[in-house]
Amino acid sequence: MEAGPSDAEIVAEVRTGRMDRFEELVRRHQPRIFAMARRHARLEREVEDIVQEIFVKAYHKLDSWRGEAPFEHWLVRLAVRTCYDHLRRHQRNREEASGGEQELDLMASASGTGPEQTPLADPAAAKALVEAVLERLPPAHRLVLILMELEERSVREIADLTGWSVPLVKVRAFRARAAFRTQLGRMQRSKYL
Repeated sequence: MEAGPSDAEIVAEVRTGRMDRFEELVRRHQPRIFAMARRHARLEREVEDIVQEIFVKAYHKLDSWRGEAPFEHWLVRLAVRTCYDHLRRHQRNREEASGGEQELDLMASASGTGPEQTPLADPAAAKALVEAVLERLPPAHRLVLILMELEERSVREIADLTGWSVPLVKVRAFRARAAFRTQLGRMQRSKYL
């Protein structure tokens, strides 16, 4: 059974004018790019917009791929930067008027202290709580936490993907974790006020 043409072969065809071959690259890499975009946006229409933007940028910047690294690495790097741009453009208002009551519900569900909760934490509620805290963080903090903690990428990988230096990634990770704890603490304190 043949594996089909490599990414490099398809890119070479697209560069020679066979634009229709780019669809094969989209089909191959779309699941991973969608998964990545879902970590940076909550609404499905935002996810779709991000993915579309990533592939449009990839098409227009295809000549910048030099082939020194796998195409997928180049595409993921482009995707990370596009997601970061999205976070910066769509930074949510951290002080939502209706957020307080929702936070109390999230905290109770996540900690298993609600009236109908077992002592074990509800994974869905814990995930919702993490997402709520992440939304309150600045884009750079949110990005580094998603890449490091949720995607389990190394500091070196994050530096390669974002274009930041290794020391800057470490500093941002340290500050992001501190900001995460602070936001979580504020949400917990608001529970008891």
